[in-house]
Amino acid sequence: MAIKQGKHDPRAWLALVLGLCLAFSVRAQPVVAEQAWARATVPNQTASGAFMRLTAKQDVTLIGARSPDASVVEVHEMKIDDGIMRMRPVGAVPIKAGQTIELKSGGYHLMMMDLKRQLKSGDAVALTLEFKSADGRVSTVDVKATARLTPPGP
Repeated sequence: MAIKQGKHDPRAWLALVLGLCLAFSVRAQPVVAEQAWARATVPNQTASGAFMRLTAKQDVTLIGARSPDASVVEVHEMKIDDGIMRMRPVGAVPIKAGQTIELKSGGYHLMMMDLKRQLKSGDAVALTLEFKSADGRVSTVDVKATARLTPPGP
């Protein structure tokens, strides 16, 4: 598409603006999510976990998550306390710039409750993670997790 000297084609300007917006939105993602998976369920099971590796590009705090497949998604922590395994919701998980944390069984993870469907092995599970930056801005990262019976290999 050519722009004539002295005249500007509005389509070229629109393409430029859209391209810049797309480039900015991709660059603006505060966290990269990798190896996302959710534990497959059996019929009538109402809860499951979602797991992944999160690498922060800037200091952020994971403050929540949601999914169209569950009425409630909470950030949880599992730990052994006096020989007893305890799981509890946590309000936030801070992640420093350049740091990678692993949401995994036995540690921090996403707990999906009141599932709206069975998560069969191989199904895609959509998740939206919510992060707060140091300046208070909230951003989201969309993740597609694969339902599986076991964690993916290394």
